[in-house]
Amino acid sequence: MEPLSVAVLGTGFGRKVHVPGLQAHPHTQVAGIFHRDPNQALSLAQELGLLRSWHRLEDVLGDPTVEAVSISTPPHLHFEMAQQAIQAGKPVLLEKPITLSVVEAEQLRHLADQRGVVVMPDFEFRCVPSWQYLDQLLQEQWVGQIRSVNLTWQVQSRAQPDRPWNWYAQRDLGGGVLGAIGSHAFDMVAWLLGPVERLVADLNTRITALPDPDTHQPRPVTSDDTDHLLLKLRNGVSVQISLSSVTFSGRGCWLEIYGERGTLVLGNGNLKDYIHGFQLRGAQGGGELQPLPIPAELQLPDQFRDGRQAPFMGIVGRWVESIRQGTPPHPSLEDGIYSQLLMDLSWRSYDQGCWVQVPER
Repeated sequence: MEPLSVAVLGTGFGRKVHVPGLQAHPHTQVAGIFHRDPNQALSLAQELGLLRSWHRLEDVLGDPTVEAVSISTPPHLHFEMAQQAIQAGKPVLLEKPITLSVVEAEQLRHLADQRGVVVMPDFEFRCVPSWQYLDQLLQEQWVGQIRSVNLTWQVQSRAQPDRPWNWYAQRDLGGGVLGAIGSHAFDMVAWLLGPVERLVADLNTRITALPDPDTHQPRPVTSDDTDHLLLKLRNGVSVQISLSSVTFSGRGCWLEIYGERGTLVLGNGNLKDYIHGFQLRGAQGGGELQPLPIPAELQLPDQFRDGRQAPFMGIVGRWVESIRQGTPPHPSLEDGIYSQLLMDLSWRSYDQGCWVQVPER
């Protein structure tokens, strides 16, 4: 079977991860890359060794060589691009946050169901071996009944106060740490621990202005960069979440799960590569935490310098299988919608200063 021909929409994460990942995967190939500026589109295509470039979305979707699209543009562009792709019958691999609101996300699901088009969010942590092994151990009741959960994710990617102002600084365009890594955190909670009953959120902006890239004058930042949340799951477990993108020498991503039989701790202090470096440790009966070797069958190829490549390719493989075999995608669009719902409700909680209930789905 010929590789699936995919157009890449997005020149940031798309160029760094989507293009090389799709090129390296045995069942996909990159048809070309999209950028709204025709000169930039052509220059990027030449740089990446691609045969085609586009600067109009209708040209991408009308190109007979394009069988599917991956979308890694800023969040405020996701809904319109995905909607047009679905209407054109093109399967979509969609970066998170998948839209700006759960209302938009639900509209995409309705349209995708109506047209029979596969739309899959890129929750690549689900394909990281240590995370998969953690899921396996939880299913085996390794810690027993869970008593407490802490998830901290502290990085320095936005810590520099002279970083140029752009869409990421704007809440209404989907910028901020809640969308960037909170979307993953919510998916981790729902995937590993179960649905949320209610939540309360304190969403903060510690760097309140950034220099305009053209005028160099300060412009206000309306997006969040340091968040603290408390989730009450439907099974009664409480989950504390702390997120920040402005913590110099932050400890990275750490998930601690404490149960009646033992403890599991999964963490990665590598601030330059948020995939490479994860280590799973555990202890039962109050013993000392010890490294837990990852089973060989869960390991991924490690030939990529960028640790994001292998898990992204794992997601690509699932996407292609769903398209070719007609099997349900996992993670599913519903998973993306649930993450978006929790983000929407977090902002509601913060704006209203109260706990909010999470509707059952």
